[in-house]
Amino acid sequence: MEAAVPSRVALSAASRFPSRHAVAGDRSSIYKGRCQNLAIPMALSAAAPGKGGVLDRPVEKTTPGRQSEFDVKKKRKMTPPYRVILHNDNYNRREYVVQVLMKVIPGMTVDNAVNIMQEAHVNGLSVVIVCSQSEAEEHCTSLRGNGLRSSIEPASGGC
Repeated sequence: MEAAVPSRVALSAASRFPSRHAVAGDRSSIYKGRCQNLAIPMALSAAAPGKGGVLDRPVEKTTPGRQSEFDVKKKRKMTPPYRVILHNDNYNRREYVVQVLMKVIPGMTVDNAVNIMQEAHVNGLSVVIVCSQSEAEEHCTSLRGNGLRSSIEPASGGC
């Protein structure tokens, strides 16, 4: 008895009710081996400890001479902050100071550079950036290399 239903596969009685004794290679049998669903043994083996399961922490491989990302972040947090200070001078034009600040300091916008330049012009000095000591020394050296007067000092008291 076959049912003729459009857009559906016709089902015979043999395929709807498989026999208990399946023969290897029989297409009407549902059970062909020990375990039909291969996802179950794979899921069990993935959850085993030390086999790269979901709960295992990934091992970060570092090459000699390079620091891991965790060490770099920890080092940044541990080092005390330093201020890079720009001093006013009567030698450089304001536009040049803005250009140098944007070139030397990463992420410096035109608006921030103009504000820093103006503060240094009016008050005599201005804080350019607060960063680690090594970065502050690099920025200070770069600013001086471009003809600007700058210095660094420890940023104490959270100011």
